[in-house]
Amino acid sequence: MSEAYSVDARNRVRRRPQRAAYDRASVYAILDAGLMCHVGYVLDGQPFVTPTAYWRHGDRIFWHGSAASRMIESVIGANVCVTVTFLDGLVLARSQFHHSIDYRSVMLFGRCELIEDLSEKKAAMDAFLERLYPGRLNHARPATERELKTISIAAMTIDQASAKVRVAGVVDEPEDYALPVWAGTIPVRQHLGTPTADKGIGSDTPLPPEISAYAPNTILDAVLKANAKA
Repeated sequence: MSEAYSVDARNRVRRRPQRAAYDRASVYAILDAGLMCHVGYVLDGQPFVTPTAYWRHGDRIFWHGSAASRMIESVIGANVCVTVTFLDGLVLARSQFHHSIDYRSVMLFGRCELIEDLSEKKAAMDAFLERLYPGRLNHARPATERELKTISIAAMTIDQASAKVRVAGVVDEPEDYALPVWAGTIPVRQHLGTPTADKGIGSDTPLPPEISAYAPNTILDAVLKANAKA
């Protein structure tokens, strides 16, 4: 497998190309830091973008919905664009024009297929659970055949991709650095809160080891990247 995706008019970054990356390591690092993606597709001539949870295994990404999901029905066999974006900082410059944001993003292209075999469905859903909570499969009740039949799972091999990252912080005009105006970056992060037990859980029941990494105030993407295995 090539270490980088091919680049053509479809995935080439035109605006600020110096911020682009096309290697798998850069793309995977951003994918493995997230939980939610946006799937772009066309249904009856109308463009739609649907947010959904996803997971990656190797060079494929997966997402699921109900068995009656028109989104999944629409993307099967079709060319699809999937995006994942993180807002990492609010950038305040000395001039109004140079205010900006720091971010990480990926754009993925490929064709989708439907996972129909029940054993493959179960394996895919097991991979999703294991990615989030390593070891949870040993404790939670397995999905039943009836439950698996109520969902649809889409799989997309990533044919092409591009990553785009801004970590520049403040970029002002040279003559503006002397202005008596505060400038800097306000970091933006997703932090975890304290786990709240469901009703019926005894106060003496300890937190399971598979969520030990989800400690309060931990940055979420660090936990997810640590849990990624493929």
